[in-house]
Amino acid sequence: MAAQRKKNDDAVVLALACGATVEAAAKQGGVSERTVYTRLRDPEFQKRVKEARTDLVRRSAGLLSAASGEAVQTLLALMKESAPPSVRLGAAKAVLELGIKVRELAELEAELRELEANIKALGPPREVRTW
Repeated sequence: MAAQRKKNDDAVVLALACGATVEAAAKQGGVSERTVYTRLRDPEFQKRVKEARTDLVRRSAGLLSAASGEAVQTLLALMKESAPPSVRLGAAKAVLELGIKVRELAELEAELRELEANIKALGPPREVRTW
């Protein structure tokens, strides 16, 4: 019985993490909508859904990163003189826009890491007494 519940919960978690409605997640997991709503009130279950969603996003980001080199090569090839001017212009705009976004993200990531290091250096929070 417990193994079946875990299997059902796993299916519901995955469905919800992928953006399914409660109705669709219930069907996917072979449970009632009421069961899904009950599970969603459980902080541990909510945590599982959030972790599954985070994992899906990380995997997608990894796949996109792996394909990005080829995408850049395609954009660079489209910028060559043999392509029609409108295609070259579109590729050039895309390269510039994406370059700016990637640079901004890299800078934000560096700043975030610096902030995290500064917070760690402060040590654990102290208890504040209020009178």
